[in-house]
Amino acid sequence: MAKQQRVVVISDPQAIRALAHPARQQVIDELYNGRVLTATECAELAGLTPSAMSYHLRALEKWGIIERAEETADGRERPWRSKAASLRIDSTSAGAGRLAGQAIMRTAVDRILAQFEELSDEDPWDDISMMSRSRLWLTHDEAVRFGQELSELVDRYKQHRTQSDHPAGSRAVGSLYAVVPLGKPPEDS
Repeated sequence: MAKQQRVVVISDPQAIRALAHPARQQVIDELYNGRVLTATECAELAGLTPSAMSYHLRALEKWGIIERAEETADGRERPWRSKAASLRIDSTSAGAGRLAGQAIMRTAVDRILAQFEELSDEDPWDDISMMSRSRLWLTHDEAVRFGQELSELVDRYKQHRTQSDHPAGSRAVGSLYAVVPLGKPPEDS
């Protein structure tokens, strides 16, 4: 198997729009968590027909987000895998790219909220659940560095662990963060 890239960064507005579909996001989540899935398996996850899912998978392949994996033993259907260990969306693209980025964020927030709701009071891991929101006053350079450091921190803990390759006793933990400028730029910038 060819060595995968470390990170795929999507900045093209059309590629970001390609990610905005909820079914695509669900499949991307699974593939970027280390799963290798056929179009039929992806369709079952997303509640679509295999032919509709094949269309979505080809679109994601076109934008360099996923790729074909090696054929299965029976050779009937080639599975799909992530193109890299991580996927990052550069939502600085203006217009439609930013709107698609917002749609992706809404879906991600909804998923995190659902994960909070699924926790039971008896879950021994409930003590790690948290949410934090901050307003920081940063220069442009500080904001860039802040975003880079957050990404590096997540990467450090991710350690190329996947659903199929992680230490005993570990558990999937969802995280979501965004760095977004607020209000209008100051007059002196």
